[in-house]
Amino acid sequence: MSYSYLFKYIIIGDTAVGKSCLLLQFTDKRFQPVHDLTIGVEFGARMINIENKQIKLQIWDTAGQESFRSITRSYYRGAAGALLVYDITRRDTFNHLTTWLEDAQQHSSTNMVIMLIGNKSDLEARREVKQEEGEAFAREHGLVFLETSAKTAANVEEAFINTAKQIYQKIQEGVFDVTNEANGIKLGPNQGQMRSAGSSNQTGNQASNCC
Repeated sequence: MSYSYLFKYIIIGDTAVGKSCLLLQFTDKRFQPVHDLTIGVEFGARMINIENKQIKLQIWDTAGQESFRSITRSYYRGAAGALLVYDITRRDTFNHLTTWLEDAQQHSSTNMVIMLIGNKSDLEARREVKQEEGEAFAREHGLVFLETSAKTAANVEEAFINTAKQIYQKIQEGVFDVTNEANGIKLGPNQGQMRSAGSSNQTGNQASNCC
């Protein structure tokens, strides 16, 4: 299918916070409760519509383990958006957000849109991190914030689409140079610039990591 823009995303955060499950829920509309940890990086894609323009989201799901951090860093470059995910039932994953954020800001474009995600909102009885704490962290660091549930699909669409809307708005404002693919944005063939789009049009819907 033809598209106007391709946006590259990266999903980051500690291991087992549900990064792969968020990707699978968004691309496949399904939840897989038990699976292996992500090794390295996995990939998914989906078309969305913003202001009557078809936009392809190319989403890279990264491993949360420290041993894969160097691989993850290489994917920050050329990403227009990032979902920074923690698990509301595990305070340690929230405490590590600053490290992830510093990593992202150091290795990515200064214009990258970052959405903070508190995942597993369906597990309210096991909550260790209050919603207000997530909101406060997001305010402090200039991020957008949502709580999601990859299991029930609550706010999953909104997380990915709201990030895309912010990227699209930055394009309209001239913040992003869309002719420079290092910004994580590629003009689609119907924008008159086909330029090697074929190699990135593969759709993969693998997933792993705990949800």
